[in-house]
Amino acid sequence: MAQLYFYYSAMNAGKSTSLLQSAYNYHERGMNSLVLTAAIDDRYGVGKVTSRIGLERDALLFNGNDDLHQMIANQPHKPDCVLVDESQFLSKAQVRQLTQVVDCLNIPVLCYGLRTDFQGELFEGSQYLLAWADKLVELKTICHCGRKAIMVVRMDEQGNAVRGGAQVQIGGNDSYVSMCRKHYRELAWD
Repeated sequence: MAQLYFYYSAMNAGKSTSLLQSAYNYHERGMNSLVLTAAIDDRYGVGKVTSRIGLERDALLFNGNDDLHQMIANQPHKPDCVLVDESQFLSKAQVRQLTQVVDCLNIPVLCYGLRTDFQGELFEGSQYLLAWADKLVELKTICHCGRKAIMVVRMDEQGNAVRGGAQVQIGGNDSYVSMCRKHYRELAWD
């Protein structure tokens, strides 16, 4: 039976690396995996899933208006699995469409993304994946103190925590730091 998985974490936990490993495992078994990534995140090239350790793979892009069920159903070869990077950028409707892929097309869907934004709020895609996924898997990373990092702090050019602004600002280690709740509280909460 196919299932919907949500692999979530703070930044720098290896989400993209894990996705790429899963894609490789399917490929190694002679199976076809379809990799999707958010069009909004083009830091490492358009239509690519890239990990910080140098692995990469081509991917189909999705944006907020795409019907993912239709996109997947219309593939020339039925995929054996669907892997979605940057799944926090999915809309509620798209998460629902992925449940249709699982339930109606019997294709497993593995989503990888952030749970919360820099203000500690759920992303829309993450909210509905947490609510509707069959399996939830937390990937762990650590704070500078050694505790588990569950929060992400947005930093400005001077290294100060940013407390307001748009939910989405694409960036990596230059803009965000993963921290435990204690250190996040000291920097980001009033």
